[in-house]
Amino acid sequence: MVTFPDALRPRAGFLRASSLAALVAVVLLGGCKDETKPQQAPPPPGVGVVTVHARPVTLTAELPGRTAASLVAEVRPQVDGIIRERLFAEGGEVKAGEVLYRIDASRYQAAYDAAQAALHQAEAAVPSAAARVERYKKLAQANAVSRQDLEDAEATLKANRAAVAAARAEVESALINLDYTDITAPIAGRIDRSIYTQGALVTASQSAALTTIRKLDPIHVDVTQSSADLLRLRQAVASGRIKRVGESIEVRLRLEDGSIYAHPGALAFAEANVSETTGTYILRATFPNPERLLLPGMYVHAIVAEGVAERGILVPQRGVSRNLKGEPIAMVVGADNKVQVRVLGIARSLGNDWLVESGLADGDRVIVSGSQKARAGAAVTPEAMVVDPATGEAKKADQPAPVKG
Repeated sequence: MVTFPDALRPRAGFLRASSLAALVAVVLLGGCKDETKPQQAPPPPGVGVVTVHARPVTLTAELPGRTAASLVAEVRPQVDGIIRERLFAEGGEVKAGEVLYRIDASRYQAAYDAAQAALHQAEAAVPSAAARVERYKKLAQANAVSRQDLEDAEATLKANRAAVAAARAEVESALINLDYTDITAPIAGRIDRSIYTQGALVTASQSAALTTIRKLDPIHVDVTQSSADLLRLRQAVASGRIKRVGESIEVRLRLEDGSIYAHPGALAFAEANVSETTGTYILRATFPNPERLLLPGMYVHAIVAEGVAERGILVPQRGVSRNLKGEPIAMVVGADNKVQVRVLGIARSLGNDWLVESGLADGDRVIVSGSQKARAGAAVTPEAMVVDPATGEAKKADQPAPVKG
């Protein structure tokens, strides 16, 4: 064990005093440094805003549906026989009355000829019977023949005339059957493929159609809408929030590839009953189809014009979120550049926008970018933005649009 002389042993009091002096010096030096270089507050965070305005907004409803031919006719034979000819091009356009098939007409021609002969035979018996009646009338006046003979002659004349009428009806029936051997198109339109070929036996009572004709111009579009949407629309019109424009309702069509059909249509009618199982009802719109672009059975979306909101406010959907209660909210930059949180009343979506009924006023600046840096009551630095209505993307107001290659 090493021992120090008393003269060399460090004193505890001296060490404690030295440490205290050093600590005081550090604190004083730190205080002097803070006083010479004060910390600056960070600038308010930048946010992108869109200024909303009250303006007339056309309200539309996009409803799913399918196209249907305006007229459909299944072609069936009305007499029995063998198909001798098919006279149309499958998939082509036919006119009303055009001959499509010819059935073997030999037996129907024979039946017509026999009916004509029976008619001539019946007609030949009438003059003789009529002459006998006239002769018996004169003889009856002279009491040369009995009254019974005259009545028998008159009955024979009536029977012969009835036979003529029956024979004439047989001729007309035979002619109808003969005409039915030419199967004609009942309507104009596009014809499908032929189910039966030349040489096939067909009957008047068969259930299968020979082919089908569909009229494609104009064409119908049948869509469904919920009864709840109908009630909301009528209440909005009654309250004046929505104004109907004109009597006819224009309808546009979005095709399966997302494109808009070139020709506008019109709403034809709405069914007068609501389905008990789905709670929907059927709307039918009619569209011109001169290019035959629309074919029956295609899945489409009909864009139905419902009316105009005279002072509608549209806010981009990217500027709306939900609070803990599930209510739609928007962050608004006030005149003092401080953030306000507004609870919104939303009517419906229109593309990438919300139609707002309450919570916003004309000229409000809604945050659409950088909302994660904004807090209620905090100051921000707003920067004007524009939102692409097609994609919903936000960009600076002075930023040029991207060049599409």
